[in-house]
Amino acid sequence: MADAPENLLHTPLYGLHTDLGARMVPFAGYAMPVQFSAGIMAEHKWTRENAGLFDVSHMGQVFLTGDNADAALETLVPGDILGLKPGRMRYSLLLNEKGGTLDDLMITRRENDLYVVVNGACKEGDIAHMRAHLEPKGVTVTYRDDLALLALQGPKAADALSRLLPGVVNLTFMTAGAFDWDGTPLWVSRSGYTGEDGFEISLPAEKARAFARTLLTQPDVEAIGLGARDSLRLEAGLPLYGHDLDTDITPVEAGLSFAISKRRKAEGGFLGAEVVLDQILNGTARKRVGLKLDGRQPAREGAIVESADGQEIGFVTSGGFAPTVQAPIAMAFVAKDFAADGTQVTIDVRGRKLTATVVPMPFVPHRYVRSNQPA
Repeated sequence: MADAPENLLHTPLYGLHTDLGARMVPFAGYAMPVQFSAGIMAEHKWTRENAGLFDVSHMGQVFLTGDNADAALETLVPGDILGLKPGRMRYSLLLNEKGGTLDDLMITRRENDLYVVVNGACKEGDIAHMRAHLEPKGVTVTYRDDLALLALQGPKAADALSRLLPGVVNLTFMTAGAFDWDGTPLWVSRSGYTGEDGFEISLPAEKARAFARTLLTQPDVEAIGLGARDSLRLEAGLPLYGHDLDTDITPVEAGLSFAISKRRKAEGGFLGAEVVLDQILNGTARKRVGLKLDGRQPAREGAIVESADGQEIGFVTSGGFAPTVQAPIAMAFVAKDFAADGTQVTIDVRGRKLTATVVPMPFVPHRYVRSNQPA
């Protein structure tokens, strides 16, 4: 009965969500808004054209302190943390001994600590894992449940946020800094998980509702729920932990080798390195691919992918109708011989055979701001 309403946790914005008429659902142990009155399709379109405000306070915000916190963290993740400069952030993965993925996360170096954001459903396990491996090395692992986390995503996010925090336009993709809003300290990164330009804002929980309400007074900002968050990240080709990543899926299989830094590929020294480095050198038996389906019916997670001659070759991990693409799309893991772009496959959806084509990802181009210089 873990998902019974009385057992669900509330983020600091729970009252705001209910005030706005959100439909609340259980997610990662929290009562979260899946959609507001406009509906998922309209919220998706609004974010692609304006700025969507997401409550991501269910995610875990963890701080690592200690003289060798970066070197110690490198024993758990394949990213170059030693080379991360202050104010810079990096996408990385917590791996197990088999190279499988315990979680994917964002790591930012600040002046006096490393700031790590982990997925809500994994945070208890992540924190225990980090404490078990890092605290014997002199690293202090601090989980801050007194902080809220908001995401503002979309082409007008910078315009909207800069009216409250003028300096944010100087940030570029994957950089972060400290800001002040009416005496409230904020930590703002130019990042997100929709493929759009945007920001994630960490702030004291008791100030989150007032800040969110102020953002929602901006003409280009609307509250957006989990439903549109999922369709946006799917169009952006971004994996979601628990669906496209799990403890049996390695970063190489998932197409995330970019997250394994050149130095780490040469040196190893992280959990699962033997498996992961062998896969980089020799390839993998399966790969994560994008699929574009014919017709209008989507394929959901778990659907079997077959070759043209009916051979089972993989399975769907995420799928749905893509509002921007105006077609059903999916991510799947398929045998390597069927992973080339243009490969024709069949998806078995409860006995109905849907035809699809392997296509490049992202399905919708990313619009990250990587430079402040005029184009």
